[in-house]
Amino acid sequence: MNKCIQLEDLGKKDYKETWDYQEALFKGIVDSKIKNRRDNTQLATNNYFLFVEHPHVYTLGKSGDFSNLLLSEEELQKKGATFYKINRGGDITYHGPGQIVGYPILDLDNFFTDIHKYLRFLEEMIILTLADYGLKAQRSDGETGVWLDVGTPFARKICAMGVRASRWVTMHGFALNVNADLGYFDNIIPCGIRGKAVTSLNVELGVDHVDETEIKNKLLTHFKTLFEAEFI
Repeated sequence: MNKCIQLEDLGKKDYKETWDYQEALFKGIVDSKIKNRRDNTQLATNNYFLFVEHPHVYTLGKSGDFSNLLLSEEELQKKGATFYKINRGGDITYHGPGQIVGYPILDLDNFFTDIHKYLRFLEEMIILTLADYGLKAQRSDGETGVWLDVGTPFARKICAMGVRASRWVTMHGFALNVNADLGYFDNIIPCGIRGKAVTSLNVELGVDHVDETEIKNKLLTHFKTLFEAEFI
């Protein structure tokens, strides 16, 4: 079992380019697993963790409803945003500047073969990170992701999640609003859930800007503990 994870911060990168890169890493792991099974070998498989910030983009999961995008193609262009229908779970979400996006591309055979547990651990990483800033974040029953004030009229989502897994290899991941322009969420029904707000960490803390490098370091610390992993 290889619990070492190759960490890469891609900086600001186009969504489609990043998706293609994820797919290539994902395919490399799957191909290694197929080769191990075919040749009856036990060669170590790789794990990756990508950080990235995307230009304005809306993505729709494979089971999502296109009507949850409230913009025409012309309006998308005016807002400088793009749109992709992709192969993760979940409905529609937004990515953009001021948002920390993380894509763990892991062979779960190196950790545990349980997708439910995997998602809960990703949520726990976010919950623990927000607790470092004095915020009580929670899960919301039946709604993957991380929320504040669950069960009240003021419930609001701060982190969206959507993953794909095949042969116990994961891709896609989470999007944590840190210094996000929340106006872009007005153009969708986020995650297909009506009547619930979206928030960002800087808004919750009442500051203009939160140090995103500091947030990334905290996320990695909690991820490392939860997954009993090492970053290289």
